[in-house]
Amino acid sequence: MKLLHLLDLTCVLFAVAATSEMVGEAPVCHAQNKNCEWAQRAEMLEYTANANPPMREVPVRIFPASLHQAGPTRAIPLDLSAALALPYPATAPNLLASFLRIDAGDVLETGVQHATSQSFYVIRGHGTSETRAGTVEWAAGDLFVLPYLGDAPDRVCSGEEVRVGRQCVRHSCASDPSIAHGGCALYFVHDEPLLRYLGARPVDERRFQPALYPGSAMLAAVGGIGQIDEATGEARNRRGILLSSPDSPQTKTLTPTLWSLLNSIDARAVQAPHKHNSVALDLAVSGGEPGHEAYTLLGRDLDSDGRIVDPVKVAWEDGGVFVTPPGWWHAHYNEGNATAWVLPMQDAGLYTHQRTLDIRFVADEAARLKSGVHRGATLDHQAPPNPPAAASGASEEAEEAAQPLVAGTIMFGHSNLAAPIDG
Repeated sequence: MKLLHLLDLTCVLFAVAATSEMVGEAPVCHAQNKNCEWAQRAEMLEYTANANPPMREVPVRIFPASLHQAGPTRAIPLDLSAALALPYPATAPNLLASFLRIDAGDVLETGVQHATSQSFYVIRGHGTSETRAGTVEWAAGDLFVLPYLGDAPDRVCSGEEVRVGRQCVRHSCASDPSIAHGGCALYFVHDEPLLRYLGARPVDERRFQPALYPGSAMLAAVGGIGQIDEATGEARNRRGILLSSPDSPQTKTLTPTLWSLLNSIDARAVQAPHKHNSVALDLAVSGGEPGHEAYTLLGRDLDSDGRIVDPVKVAWEDGGVFVTPPGWWHAHYNEGNATAWVLPMQDAGLYTHQRTLDIRFVADEAARLKSGVHRGATLDHQAPPNPPAAASGASEEAEEAAQPLVAGTIMFGHSNLAAPIDG
């Protein structure tokens, strides 16, 4: 009778045996009582059968460039909400990606209701984007990001908020007959699905400042990375730059949620398998040599020789996007004679902040498997703890020399894109 007393004597509790589903059923209320009413919403599940619930997986999916190469001015959401069993548009649980097609000389208004981060990469064309924070000019290869800008600045869009979103941006494509496919194309990614899941909205204070990553500066930064790894003396098979923000000093990510990398794969090169816990929405900026396009092999498992088991092959197409599910091993191949380029956009800012990104590389993982050791921790090692505060006599130099926990990001190099680029 103790349990009945706690819930209320007006509730009748029907106990059932523990199963793989419910341990007990909710009480039936025979009178108006908040305890009993709230108790009806309390589920109790047997732990071992429900610790890993059967959820919809993030699928491997390809979105071809043809989606943005013809047709009227419009936004084309890369929506996988049906596959993910979500009640709102999403390409991954935390992100929604879209192609924006803007006919030459035309204007497109796009926006979100509530997102912390919006990212735009210019696939082709040149034009401007008017935002609450000002107008930015862009050309093919440029990338820019916007935080939540609040409602105080004047709106720049004429469309109704219910249609274009509260945080609307007005994009204009230059009237230029030389633009391929008759118009501009942008790759647009934001984190509104995350906030929809949480039932939240950003605070009006900007979490980071708008930023522009010029394509020419990014290419110059990649070009400045040597062909030979100074540490090993071997040829690099990974030359790329993480796009970082001074407003994310620990995670070194594009925004607090978004992580992006401009990654080059040299001719006849292979980037060995690796995996991470974030979802990657990969834009093939350039598939390499026509007829010998680069491709990715993806699979759930890795054998002890470092080979992906039963891989799925995804060919790179200029301007196309493919989805790499979280935790899947993937390797990149370029069998042509021209450099291939890929721009992944991930929700890895969150994972890096939580120290759970857990990027793993095939050489280390295969060695562990052969030795019978499985690394469970997300980090290989932990640096010595930070020294005591200055009050205990530690110098500022000693504090700066102490290394924090390795967050798990894959650091290919970093460039101060605000610095002038010679040539």
